[in-house]
Amino acid sequence: MLLVYTHKITPRVTYTFKHICKRILGIDVSFTSKVEDFIAHDSLKMSYAKQPLSNELFIRSHDLLFETGLSDLDFTVQPWENTKGFFVTGERSALPFDIFAASFYLLSRYEEYLPHVKDDYGRYLASESVAYKNKFLHQPVIDIWAYKLKAVLKERFSDYEFPVRTYRVLPVIDVPVAYYFKHKGLLRSIGGTLNDIRRFKFKQLYFRFLVLMGFKRDPYDTFKWIIRKQKNYKHKFMVLFLIGEYSTFDKKINTNRKQFVSLIKSVADYCDVGIKASYFSLDNIEILKEEKLKMESITHNDLQAVRHSFSKLNLPTSYRNLVELEVNQDFTMGYIDIMGFRAGTCTPFHFYDLDYEVQTPLKVNPYQCLDFALLKYNSQLDKTEHLQQIINEVKAVNGTFIPVFHNYSFSDLSRWKGFRTLFNLILESAE
Repeated sequence: MLLVYTHKITPRVTYTFKHICKRILGIDVSFTSKVEDFIAHDSLKMSYAKQPLSNELFIRSHDLLFETGLSDLDFTVQPWENTKGFFVTGERSALPFDIFAASFYLLSRYEEYLPHVKDDYGRYLASESVAYKNKFLHQPVIDIWAYKLKAVLKERFSDYEFPVRTYRVLPVIDVPVAYYFKHKGLLRSIGGTLNDIRRFKFKQLYFRFLVLMGFKRDPYDTFKWIIRKQKNYKHKFMVLFLIGEYSTFDKKINTNRKQFVSLIKSVADYCDVGIKASYFSLDNIEILKEEKLKMESITHNDLQAVRHSFSKLNLPTSYRNLVELEVNQDFTMGYIDIMGFRAGTCTPFHFYDLDYEVQTPLKVNPYQCLDFALLKYNSQLDKTEHLQQIINEVKAVNGTFIPVFHNYSFSDLSRWKGFRTLFNLILESAE
């Protein structure tokens, strides 16, 4: 166990140290403000304060973990060997940057509480982040920093046997609409047919009737293929279905249709199942609660996981609503248009509420790759190369790679050609 001496034990200190030491490095950690207890400890130990006590392993602390609320932070990001760092410490510190304060800044999404530009849907833009502006969005910097801390600890405590974690993949399948043509209802089917005619999409019209007549499989109905992949993979996929009300933003299948309910139940026999929360549930906890209860009535299990529509987050409201409804996991933390590490880590972490200064039970599973982010690369070779690069970054720190694909990504329709191969590449990386 690592004992940390600090002049003040705060919720921010315990939250950040536990993520770095326990979740990433696998080391139990405890804290003390008593010098005599620190001296008496005969295993891993370090001090985290403004000044060292003696000649112990010491990291100079920034004020951030001892503050409350938000303040105007002025810092410069600087190169640090193979990565970047910020919150400079000084010569006497074992590390040149306060990795704990910097990690808290990224994990808490401190910058998303500050004034920033949003896109048309009200989402936080990658270009607004300190990681994007300083060109380290492509790295899980917190995990990299944790391994630098581990190296310093190993040098000081050479007899200690450090645990080793393993790389894993947690695939997420997002299902905003389960079928392209089928089970849409009479009015929507007629509307789609007329729209095909109006736009001279006669090939699609022909395909539509083949599907509706039962001669062809619906292109979005890729669930048999997904289940086959699941059967050959040791960890369960997370499949998230949109079951909210039909709206301008959400074009889902009606949950009164037996075929759709049957689909959810059949997928739940093999995979973990959650909900893709509708666009209007983002700011309305009552709508979110209705969707939660609807899914629980279908699966007969407590709802464990949510991903918000359009990957939109309104912090802290979005996460507070999940906490209040006792939903344990979120899969919304990431960017839709660029691959990378929005929270600076490839290790799932708990949401820290900056307003209440408390760690919540909600586990945030940050995704690093959304299928739409791969569409900007023209060739299959480019897609594969950029996907492999992000996988390698996660593998280097034995982290958790979380890709988000949609059910229609595996349809082989026009722009989605080759995405089954990309998904296979991800699964094979964990073998």
